[in-house]
Order: sequence, then structure tokens, then C-alpha cells
Amino acid sequence: MNEKVEFKGLWPALFTPVKDDGKVNERELERLIEIVVSQGLDGIYLLGSTGQGFLYGEAERLRIAEMALQMAARRIPVIVHVGALSTDESMRLARHAEAHGADGISSVGPIYYAASPEMGLAHYRSIAESVSIPFFPYQIGNAPMTEGMIRELMKIPNLKGLKLTTLNMLDISAINISSGRKWVLFSGADELLCHAAVCGTAGAIGSTYNLFGPVCQHVRRAFVGGDVRLGMDFMYEFQRLILEILPCIWTFYRRGMQLKYGIDIGKPKAPLLASELGWTDAELERRILEIDAFMGR
Repeated sequence: MNEKVEFKGLWPALFTPVKDDGKVNERELERLIEIVVSQGLDGIYLLGSTGQGFLYGEAERLRIAEMALQMAARRIPVIVHVGALSTDESMRLARHAEAHGADGISSVGPIYYAASPEMGLAHYRSIAESVSIPFFPYQIGNAPMTEGMIRELMKIPNLKGLKLTTLNMLDISAINISSGRKWVLFSGADELLCHAAVCGTAGAIGSTYNLFGPVCQHVRRAFVGGDVRLGMDFMYEFQRLILEILPCIWTFYRRGMQLKYGIDIGKPKAPLLASELGWTDAELERRILEIDAFMGR
């Protein structure tokens, strides 16, 4: 781990490119990492994009993490998502990530047992205590993030913040207030790239930033620096695009990455679906250009 890592800014939830047989496409993974590094983005969030990490077996996840961390070669910070169905597996994934140079780890709460705050707290404690690097869990399932939970989580020394997938901005502010502004909070909702910054987030993690990393980084920095008009104008177009692509988001990502970067991320693993996009390549490229146009403003 690089002790000088700043956990802030824009972190793509990196796609894991796959071949037709579902196996990892190492060549495309390396090309994708090189693009993110060359763009000067703030970090990589590995094995968490669109929930696909859970669809790989433990051995595959260990191999992907090892490859990606070697490819990143400490040129860019990496947080590895280690959430799994069992706490023991999450701990093994966490220890492996630390051993191979990850700068931090992250995890969702217990999947099936998300309604139990006690299980969520125990799950997170076990994962955090298995390593010494910073830990950024998700909100604990669907349970409210109460002040009592935050007090318990703050007792974990290497728990440095949270990845927030909520669309409720008051929840973000409440967590920021309850933690006494001591936590690093990442917005996990691309739709709130700028909005969440007002509520105290230090950065944003999302799948859309694979395709729009530089412009989203530019706009967020400008917005935080005081250019509210740019943030408002951009978020109108960005949210409009997100609303349009939600029914066919994987298809949009795959074709968009092919057209813009020449990278094929492959088909999603079932049960994820690749619904029809309904756009021509010309239409898709036009929408990409409309978003990227904010880079020059």
C-alpha cells in the first residue's frame, strides 16, 4: 500500500472484460487499466462494477485482483471489492488484496441477511480486522445507518469511510454529520456526481466513469471549486443520459467502450442481461460527444 494515497476524486468501478466463454480477457483488462492511468483519474475500484464481481468464483476473483494490481503497478490507487456470500471468503479476498498491493478494500454487507444490522456489523468487523489497509464498506444493507451503528463502525481503526449507494442526499449528510466529518465518503450513485459533493462526499465511484472518466472528473473538480453553473448544466445532460440507458445499460456500456476506446468488455454474466439498445452507432456516438463536450467548458 502507498501511504501517500489520497482517497478522493473520481474512481471508475472498473469493468472486467470477458471473452465469449466468460473467462477474463486479460488483454482488454490491461488496455482498460492503461487508459484509466493515462487519463490521470484518481483511482480504480476493482471487481465492483454493476455487481459483476459476485458472479466470479473465488479463484477467479483472486486471479483478477492479482492481475489488475500488477498491471496498475502502483501508478494509480486501487480499492478491491471483496464482498462475498460468506464472511470467511471476504476475509480471504481481503488478505489477498493486501498481499498484492491494494491500497484499500471495500465490501457490501451480508447479501441474504442484509436486514440484520448486527450481522452487518459483525461481517464488517471481521473483514476489517483481517487486514491493516483502509476499509470502505457499503451502507449496511437496507438497514438505516443510525448514529449507534456509526459509533460502532467508528471503533474499527482502519475503517476510513463508506461507499454510499443511496440516492437520498439527506442520508449522505446525516452520515457525514454523525461521523463528525472524519470519514471519507464516496458517492456510489453516478446520478449524484455533483449533488453528493454538497453533502460531504470526498469522491465518486461508478461504472459510467469507465466511459466518461475525464469529463466527470473535470466537472466535479470545477463544481467543488465553485463553478455551480457548469455542474448544473452537466448534471442535467448526464442524468438525462442515465435515465435513457438504464433499461439497456450493459449494452450501452459495451458498445460505447468499443466505439470510444476500441475495448470490448464482453457480454455480462447471467443473470445480468444485455438488453437491446435501440440506437444506431451514430446516435450513440452523438450522445457520447454531447457529454464529452463539457470537457472544454
